[in-house]
Amino acid sequence: MTRQSSTGPLATETLRTRTRLAALTAVLCTTTAIAGCSSQDNTTTAKPTAPTTASTAPSSTTPADPQAAAKQTALEVYQGFWREMQALYADRNGTTMGLKQYAASETLSKAESDAQRAHARGRIYLGKVTFSDAVVTKTELDSETPRVTLSSCLDVSQWQPVDAKTRKPVTLPSHRITKYQVLTTLEKWPQGWRVVRDKPQGKKC
Repeated sequence: MTRQSSTGPLATETLRTRTRLAALTAVLCTTTAIAGCSSQDNTTTAKPTAPTTASTAPSSTTPADPQAAAKQTALEVYQGFWREMQALYADRNGTTMGLKQYAASETLSKAESDAQRAHARGRIYLGKVTFSDAVVTKTELDSETPRVTLSSCLDVSQWQPVDAKTRKPVTLPSHRITKYQVLTTLEKWPQGWRVVRDKPQGKKC
């Protein structure tokens, strides 16, 4: 049998076919690689972000109760009033500058005169005044001058007059009342709420 030469026309055509297939395969591989890289880059630069939620809660539009606000303010002012009264009576050279932030009218003038009288006699008052069972008995917020009436039990048992020089306690009547009911009136002035009357009721509490 005659062997077919490997260098004939058939061999040449086979070689050409293989060459074309190899080139086509290389092109396809290159195209696929480029597409793959492009897809990876897009994924990296366009990462999805989690949705954000508002952290601020909606503010309440419900108006504050004016009655409750006035009652709370009255109690705070009355506390400040007695804090400044204690400071005034404890200092022979004290002034009513601080007291004027909490008192006015009849109450302020009486506090000034009583403190001056005690200091002129060589006395100061040391200790503290407390009040309890405070109840707002009346509010007149619609009047020309808004007003609040406060009833409380005032305790002056720990507030003692002493000699300003020696600090020795001044002897007081044994039958004096040290815990008694007080009726206090506060008014809303342009500068704020002020104690205008502070009347002992002559009743123990």
